[in-house]
Amino acid sequence: MNIFSTMAEDIRTVQATDPAAPSKFLIWLTYPGLQARWAHVINHWLWKKGLRGLARYLSQCARFWTGVEIHPGAQIGRRFFIDHAMGVIIGETTIIGDDCVLYQNVTLGGTGKETGKRHPTLGNNVMVGVGAAVLGSITIGDNSKIGGGSVVVKDVPPNCTVVGVPGHIVVRDGVSTSKSAAKDKEIDLQKAAAAKIPSSPAEEPSVSSPDAQREGTLPPIRADHKDYFLNNGDCQGERLEDLPDPVERAIRNLYKRVDELEAFAVKQQALDKQAERAAQQEADQIDQDQ
Repeated sequence: MNIFSTMAEDIRTVQATDPAAPSKFLIWLTYPGLQARWAHVINHWLWKKGLRGLARYLSQCARFWTGVEIHPGAQIGRRFFIDHAMGVIIGETTIIGDDCVLYQNVTLGGTGKETGKRHPTLGNNVMVGVGAAVLGSITIGDNSKIGGGSVVVKDVPPNCTVVGVPGHIVVRDGVSTSKSAAKDKEIDLQKAAAAKIPSSPAEEPSVSSPDAQREGTLPPIRADHKDYFLNNGDCQGERLEDLPDPVERAIRNLYKRVDELEAFAVKQQALDKQAERAAQQEADQIDQDQ
């Protein structure tokens, strides 16, 4: 498409999507996001023709005029729109698909540690919210949304919503990831409970009073905190599966969290010891060199 066809298509897109859009003439005259995009069409053509110095100079002129910095090497698809354009930065190796929308203060940049392809790739119909930063040679899948203020440094699958610093997925294919995780957890608990149901009466554990167990007259019930409800260290013989579902889930989640914290503490201690050994080795090496 030539520059005039691109301008006409972009103006139609704005009229169809922006309820505040006035007439075509005023869109052409007053929308700096479109003006920056149209300047990039020319600058990118010059860049591909080898006139890179001129392309860079004109891109800086467009930045001064519109407040949007688009490197002439960036590849941008059709119907691209920067709404409320100001402070937007698009890096040299950025690739943007069709029907994408950026809002003010968005950065599509690099991490400063890469060469070659070092800027993000946006699929089709991607929306990047106010003040978001998408950094590095990562891919944002089709139909995904990046929430305002997010910092995204990892690939995002199609049809996802990402928020936060660092960015994390909160919606995937229209389903909240928190609800999906809770459902998977509930299924796992149901499977675990089903696996513990005795298959025959002979396998059923004997039920006795705590006093009888302490006296040693009957076989003790295994006091596993994951399977029994404890009170002051004494096993009451009441399995978690027999408790109401909310209580069972709460107790299981509590003990699971305790296990996670214990595992983290052990891992952290190992890392601390490793760091101490490394520091000591480095100090010994310095002494030897001196």
